[in-house]
Amino acid sequence: MRKLGLISLVVLFVASSLPAQTASGPLDPAMVQQLLTQFHVPGVSVAVIKDFKIEWVRGYGIADVETGAPVTTGTLFQAASISKTIAAMASMKAIQDGRFKLDQDVNTILKSWKLPGAEFTKDRPVTPRSLMSHTSGTGDGFGFPGYAIASPLPTVVQILDGIAPSNRPKVRLERPPLTGFKYSGDAVMIEQLALTDAVGKPFEQIAREWILNPLQMANSTYQQPLPASREKQAARAHDRNGARMGDPWHVYPELAAAGLWTTPTDLAKFLIEVQKSLLGQSNRILSQTTMQEMITPVGVGPYAVGFQIAKQGEGWYFSHGGSNWGFQCVMVAHRAKGYGVVIMTNSDGGPPLMQELRTRIEQEYKWDTLDKPIPRTYGPPN
Repeated sequence: MRKLGLISLVVLFVASSLPAQTASGPLDPAMVQQLLTQFHVPGVSVAVIKDFKIEWVRGYGIADVETGAPVTTGTLFQAASISKTIAAMASMKAIQDGRFKLDQDVNTILKSWKLPGAEFTKDRPVTPRSLMSHTSGTGDGFGFPGYAIASPLPTVVQILDGIAPSNRPKVRLERPPLTGFKYSGDAVMIEQLALTDAVGKPFEQIAREWILNPLQMANSTYQQPLPASREKQAARAHDRNGARMGDPWHVYPELAAAGLWTTPTDLAKFLIEVQKSLLGQSNRILSQTTMQEMITPVGVGPYAVGFQIAKQGEGWYFSHGGSNWGFQCVMVAHRAKGYGVVIMTNSDGGPPLMQELRTRIEQEYKWDTLDKPIPRTYGPPN
């Protein structure tokens, strides 16, 4: 804690010598540093979208309190549950390409494993749509704790069956599909396996070739563990007091649900592609019609196929948050007006900081939220 205090003072001194925030410009570094200190968050990285373009990107604070390395616009953060949105886009591309259907029985897609629970699917099957909208009837809801860097990692089938070295219980149905909403990273892992079984390639390769490369998300990877060549670029995990965790970070073999490393810049590129596709102005990944499915609620719960959907004031937004061990993040974008924000932190204490920064950005750019309360969109856990 003493080390963090000294680093914070240094950063605050440097930040205070930088230009203050101007209209429609980056946030005042001194103000952000005060918030970092208040909420015990070492570092944060922010990207703001305006008129379907990245307006500005900036890193604030410290990426690692032990070394004092600063957060830059190129610092990698764990995206946690935001991973699910890019995974959903990959599945939607497979559907668009005719590899399987959005409302197809997932057990007719799966080849290497089958989902038990026929007693729950007599009237309606589990489908990719229900898996990606958290309405499939699977359990979970508590996320994934991740694995220490040196620990053995389970395969997807071991994760789904709760077999060692998996540290999670087996994935099973607990109710019929579409009878209720329950956030489920496990459901996304079923969809990941369906996707890889249908395409015949590893998920990391599919995501890279279909999404990350076409959108020029050069600082994004689903490789777990993180390649040694990228380790110096990555922020370290910190607890709610802003102290460095035992390991630099945890490893997440649950790739589609929690395994993405990325930057706010890259996630902003992803959000802009969604916005432009919805308007019919871009089809680098999905057509306008297919993209509509990703922002259309399924009828039960607040999720569409991959995104959380919410009306705030006079605007409709699609969003997702993320919570991994030592990392918290959120991204949100307007359905039609071409603005949004991505905020990524390297601390378990990130949520109140993210909410404060998001509110200030919304007010600065006059988002159409009016005086309505802003719902929590940075969770639940992965």
